[in-house]
Amino acid sequence: MDDTIATSAEAAENAVLPRLREVHVDAACTGTCEEDLPPAMQSNAAKSAARWAYERLILYIRNFEARLNNDEEIAMGFAGSDTGVIRIEGNGYFDPDIVTFYGTDEEGGRTQLIQHVTQLNVMLRALPRPGAQAAPQRIGFRLATELDSSTRA
Repeated sequence: MDDTIATSAEAAENAVLPRLREVHVDAACTGTCEEDLPPAMQSNAAKSAARWAYERLILYIRNFEARLNNDEEIAMGFAGSDTGVIRIEGNGYFDPDIVTFYGTDEEGGRTQLIQHVTQLNVMLRALPRPGAQAAPQRIGFRLATELDSSTRA
């Protein structure tokens, strides 16, 4: 039991801290999976909508990639659009409300999508790894390293 005394304002702030909860039917996560969030996300510090979206996307990308086999890489499709699919090679944000994705399209062309957080609606997909590539690229794990070690709010 936590015996920490909190003011009503602190209790209200703590009640809205981000939490991640997912339920899956496969052996990778039997029942309910709750994840300890990286230190950068365990704060209710003021962040822009873009920063919150960026941090959450990193977790979703990393968790999706954890379930891929060595012949697959992550790609992203954009719901409600005929933009197509891009193989994710990076993402970022521009405060206060822009999220951006970098990668290559299905023909190998360099791609960057710039999207307002209110329009964010993506689908993560597994695509076959390009044959000439020695090992799959795992962008989510590189992005998550920043969150895991970040002390910035």
